[in-house]
Amino acid sequence: MVEKHNYPKKSENLWTVKLEFNGGSGMLVLPIKKKWFYMILTGEKREEYRDVKPYYTTRLNKIFNMVDDIPLDYAEAQVRFTNGYGYKVPAFIADCHLEKRTGRKEWGAEPDKEYYVLVIERIRWKSMDNLGGYLAA
Repeated sequence: MVEKHNYPKKSENLWTVKLEFNGGSGMLVLPIKKKWFYMILTGEKREEYRDVKPYYTTRLNKIFNMVDDIPLDYAEAQVRFTNGYGYKVPAFIADCHLEKRTGRKEWGAEPDKEYYVLVIERIRWKSMDNLGGYLAA
């Protein structure tokens, strides 16, 4: 007897199917440079910075509570950080909350410049721990 699988039909959008699996909200994916990637994994760096620009305002507003470009609270969301592009690159998923402020120079921020700061609370999953391999894009 052949098992019947619930694969999407050819006409269905695979991306939509994956978003529904994640609770309908999707996950923010942010590529970061190797230096910062491994500093976060070792716990040396606990923040990631993004410029305050419409591009990031739109993306961050999809998963964090914001009014215009201002975060409203410290609600956490899961963010996938990758070291490169594609799905077969080192990656980790972290619980983060969003702030808007200046950053630390030793962690890559320019002095006196305001950023969106993704404060990393905990790392939930990493591709290098052999617990599930790589996540599909």
